[in-house]
Amino acid sequence: MTTKADFEPEEWNRILNGPMTAGMIVLTASSGGTFRETFALAGAYNDARKQHGASQLLDEIVSTRPEFDRHRFQSTEELREKGLEQLGEIGALLRAKAPEELPAYRAFVIDVASRVAAAHEEEGQDVSGAEQAALDEVRARLQDPA
Repeated sequence: MTTKADFEPEEWNRILNGPMTAGMIVLTASSGGTFRETFALAGAYNDARKQHGASQLLDEIVSTRPEFDRHRFQSTEELREKGLEQLGEIGALLRAKAPEELPAYRAFVIDVASRVAAAHEEEGQDVSGAEQAALDEVRARLQDPA
């Protein structure tokens, strides 16, 4: 099993921030529901903690308090662009160093982002078009390259 010790500090920091970054990309894709969406994001971490043992890597990720430095990106556009780029880098990093952990990590990140998207009805839909587009991009960045 792969653990934090298998990564350089910068690599680990990127892995640790991936789920929050994905959630924030979806949260900012459409206006409204910020409180509910933030609560849904935290709920995904709480639920993952209850599944302790499924993945040692995920156990270490969810054992830390999720944080997001909102000043790291200067705009919503920069968050989306650079955040998606970082998710792609995380996918490549895990494929190289811990391919057995990538499916669980991918599933967790997509779960976090999906819960954020569904937390607040917008445009008369559970998931707005902008949120769905953001979810699709998050999913694509973590997929194996074709």
